[in-house]
Amino acid sequence: MNKPDFWNDQKRAQKVTKETTNLKSQLEKEKKLQEIFDDLETYKLLLEEEFSEPLLNDAIENIEKNKEFIDKVEIQFLLNGKTDSNNAILTIHPGAGGTESQDWAEMLLRMYKRWAEDSNYKTEVVDYLPGDEAGLKSVTMEVLGDFAYGYLKTEIGIHRLVRISPFNAQGKRQTSFASVFVYPIIEDDIEIEIDPKDLRIDTFRSSGRGGQSVNTTDSAVRITHIPTNITVQCQNERSQIKNKATAMTILKSRIYQYYEEEREKERQKLESTKTDIGWGNQIRSYVFHPYQMVKDHRTNYETGNTTAVMNGELDSFMNSYLKFMAERKK
Repeated sequence: MNKPDFWNDQKRAQKVTKETTNLKSQLEKEKKLQEIFDDLETYKLLLEEEFSEPLLNDAIENIEKNKEFIDKVEIQFLLNGKTDSNNAILTIHPGAGGTESQDWAEMLLRMYKRWAEDSNYKTEVVDYLPGDEAGLKSVTMEVLGDFAYGYLKTEIGIHRLVRISPFNAQGKRQTSFASVFVYPIIEDDIEIEIDPKDLRIDTFRSSGRGGQSVNTTDSAVRITHIPTNITVQCQNERSQIKNKATAMTILKSRIYQYYEEEREKERQKLESTKTDIGWGNQIRSYVFHPYQMVKDHRTNYETGNTTAVMNGELDSFMNSYLKFMAERKK
């Protein structure tokens, strides 16, 4: 960074600066952890030499004061995958069930937007297909911020909702499903060879929520990578050029992830986790009736505060899963 020509290559300079900032932050946290550990070792030695109730209370107070910091750092140290620090692409698709499931998918989108906002992440919906009556048929959203992918990868899977349906005149209880999928956004310096001959590019007219026209030109872009059959589309911008650039970024990330899985079958984190959007495959259940509960079936972590969860309080679920996976790797 001290080299005179460091900023000649802006993209590389920004990447190195970001990496340096992250490393400095990790070192500062490690230093503070060491200080906390040394303090507790001192308390332990003093208490072993001569027990004192006030000294014990001081030690307990020291632990309580630093508990939140320790828990937060522990989770961040678990985010050590190759792409955990990357931005993320999140997609949501409703399962069978028509309007009910489409509404549930919209609720999940709102939940993740709230979580991202609380986490100081930026979000941008790059593709949105509205439902017939309510909700959505599919959505793709970018989540931008440090470790966005590392946290959001814990949400990959089928999400199940149980509630009294607002779309059922008889007021019956309804079960709905939606799938959540997450990809890391791949940095430009990672080379992914894409032969233009392997691409099929279609353009079409963009449409907004509820079918409202965004513009009257074919600015929306759909790109299919023929060898892998991966298809992405973007209709967020009025410019076809901008939509194509965004779609290519998403496609590059999808293809990178696809070939990562081919090389490392044992990971089975992404495409191989896709299952039918229905019974028996859910990772989490959200029950609004006859009682209030959200439960993760992988970790058994649960809470009765469904309102808080739907307002984006997902950290406890994410952290529990990250710890669960770390234990499994031991």
